[in-house]
Amino acid sequence: MAASLDGQLVVAISSRALFDFEQENKIFEQGDDRAYMKLQLERLEQPAAPGVAFSLVRKLLAFNDAPGAGASPPPQRVEVVILSRNDPVSGMRVFRSAQHYGLPIQRGSFTRGEPPWRYLKPLHANLFLSAHLSDVRAALDAGVPAAQVYPLSVHAGDAYPHEVRIAFDGDAVLFSDEAERVFQAQGLSAFQQHEKDKAALPLSAGPFKPLLAALQRLQQEGTPSMRIRTALVTARSAPAHERAIRTLMNWNIEIDEAMFLGGLPKGEFLREFEPDFFFDDQTGHVNSAAQHVPAGHVVSGVANQIKGPAA
Repeated sequence: MAASLDGQLVVAISSRALFDFEQENKIFEQGDDRAYMKLQLERLEQPAAPGVAFSLVRKLLAFNDAPGAGASPPPQRVEVVILSRNDPVSGMRVFRSAQHYGLPIQRGSFTRGEPPWRYLKPLHANLFLSAHLSDVRAALDAGVPAAQVYPLSVHAGDAYPHEVRIAFDGDAVLFSDEAERVFQAQGLSAFQQHEKDKAALPLSAGPFKPLLAALQRLQQEGTPSMRIRTALVTARSAPAHERAIRTLMNWNIEIDEAMFLGGLPKGEFLREFEPDFFFDDQTGHVNSAAQHVPAGHVVSGVANQIKGPAA
């Protein structure tokens, strides 16, 4: 029978998102891929240090350790695949590093500088994490939840070893950017009135709604050793809070915590929640978060539209 990833949560991740290759990447960005390949080969037996998304990946893979029914083997619930602009030779070090840390990662595509995002479709990926902005944009355009990791983000803490903690912004991430467009065009008062008037009308889905739904399915399957805790961390405040909550209820998706911050900086609140990863569409919020927790930029919505040259 052919191998299949059906029914699994599939996370595609670049080597720089999973491991700390920032020193090596300086050579890669100089355009000398031969020197980069040589350096990676010289360091083949030297495991790379964990990167920004390491904690998220390690904990998600732990869902595969849950016992199956009776004497059956544990069900495969999560698959992590390396999707990297690295060359195949450098890919050996990526796999060696994963093996060193006990990460059961078996699949990967290494494209030697070419965009790897096109392999997301055959993987049916639920999430793509990369440090490369254009790959993230292309993935989102293809309908795959994706974020640009900030490699210099603070790494996740170890206070919750048996809990995957993930925090999401609302507008343009979990939800569409409909309300954000009102805010950008007309200001806060118009935004608040718009959301109050439409409180009973669910928002359209944003790019990360499918991931939130997949995480809920993973949580409902259950495991005695790992669970998922989610948080909505948004600049919304009352009365605009109600539409967000009612939208999640309409989707039959539960979220564990909701923070309606009314424009306060998100970083310190996230520091207290201690997520393994935080997703936001606005660079200001990502920069604030990255000082405290692993963070990634969801390059979607009106705040991230590429503006043409001035007339």
